[in-house]
Amino acid sequence: MAETTQAPPLHVVVLPWHAFGHIVPFLELAEQLARRGHFVTFVSAPRNIARLRPVPGLELSSRIRLVALPLPAVDGLPAGAESTADVPPEKVELLKVAFDGLAGPVASFLAEASAGGGAGGEGHGRRPDWIILDFAHNWLPPVAEQHEVPCALFLIFPAPFVAFVGPKAANDAHPRTAEEDFTVPPPWIPSPSSTLAFHLHEARPIARRFRQPNASGTSDMDRFWETEQRCRLLVCRSSREVDGPAICDLLPDLYGKPVLPSGLLAPYDAAAVAAHHGAGAGDDDEVVMRWLDAQPARSVLYVAFGSEAPLTPELVREVALGLELAGVRFLWALREAAGGGGAGLLPAGFERRVAGRGALRVGWAPQVRVLAHAAVGAFMTHAGWSSLVEGLLFSHPFVMLPLFGDQGLTARLMAARGVGLEVPRGDGDGSVAREDVAAAVRRVLVEEEGEAFARVVKELQRLLWDRERQEGYVDELVGTLLQWRHGE
Repeated sequence: MAETTQAPPLHVVVLPWHAFGHIVPFLELAEQLARRGHFVTFVSAPRNIARLRPVPGLELSSRIRLVALPLPAVDGLPAGAESTADVPPEKVELLKVAFDGLAGPVASFLAEASAGGGAGGEGHGRRPDWIILDFAHNWLPPVAEQHEVPCALFLIFPAPFVAFVGPKAANDAHPRTAEEDFTVPPPWIPSPSSTLAFHLHEARPIARRFRQPNASGTSDMDRFWETEQRCRLLVCRSSREVDGPAICDLLPDLYGKPVLPSGLLAPYDAAAVAAHHGAGAGDDDEVVMRWLDAQPARSVLYVAFGSEAPLTPELVREVALGLELAGVRFLWALREAAGGGGAGLLPAGFERRVAGRGALRVGWAPQVRVLAHAAVGAFMTHAGWSSLVEGLLFSHPFVMLPLFGDQGLTARLMAARGVGLEVPRGDGDGSVAREDVAAAVRRVLVEEEGEAFARVVKELQRLLWDRERQEGYVDELVGTLLQWRHGE
């Protein structure tokens, strides 16, 4: 990627919400900006910064400055908890309380940074040209305005979910107060697909986020709307090729401001290293890779539900018994979740019964390396957008078991694209049955139907590896940031 430095380079402050599903795509975007010759200050809490993967290359890392701001202590929040991966789901609202406590330190940081000079200076030691922030930062735009630094809201979700949520004006005109209101497409989407809706068990927490303040004193939706209304532009982790031009073209009119796709921000560098059996994994990772080396090509189902999945005892048990019933080879990366869940919830005797064809990895797994391995033939996932993008990079059809947030909507849309199957859930309670897990796994990995899924995924893989097209979205974004900085 050639550097675009005809104009003075930008200094962009990047500040994601404290969840790794947000932090990682924000880091990918930061690296894309740095590759184009711009300077990025990436702000998060100390342990989050320490857990980031290294920025590749000396030149790139010299343009990305990592700034650690400690979270204040909050009653009820575990000591050292800095991200949603560190707390059970019911304590995430306390993490938002702590996050709001960063308003003062961020204001001081921004005041110091803004005193560093005008737009013509160099590097990180001058006034920021932009702040790229996340949905939870309703306290930050007013501070940025005091220093005449414009804000851009980066939404790490696909375009259809951003359209489904909608701006405050659309929601005021068409209020959604009942859970059932979220089980149908919103009226502001013309000719909507019937898949653009949540199931009832998913709609319940979505509805609560719309109408109920949490421990921080505000609801997630009010945070988002207050933030969005004070940002000059929105950036969406989407591409017209994958999400469709119609939904992408709708967003600027719907939100009344530019909404720019960033492309899918796939981890190309990590994927290229993994595809060529690059080094860098620890001893535990090498055990996983050696197990995969011993399996036949495209025979293994990789199972992983992300870093923050709310794993219940019932879900872990039924997934385990479903994998056992399916009779396939599998590698399950099962996190010991902060709120309970994990290997301790497996059925008695499960590991003994699946020994030889099933491998269990407790804790973090080298996901990109696993997906790149020739033995992997399909991916069972919670349908988080980052995991889906990584699966598409290596042409894996999906068995999707959405667990929270936007995942149900995304799984439905991806299933409609023909890249895999969603595991059925109970209508009212969202329960999972082992028979349904087994049937979906076999249809995708073993039976003839899987060949059709593989063909569709292969086409999306080609689109995703068209780096010139994908990175063209970042070029367009950078052009807008350069044009609009400080009101230019």
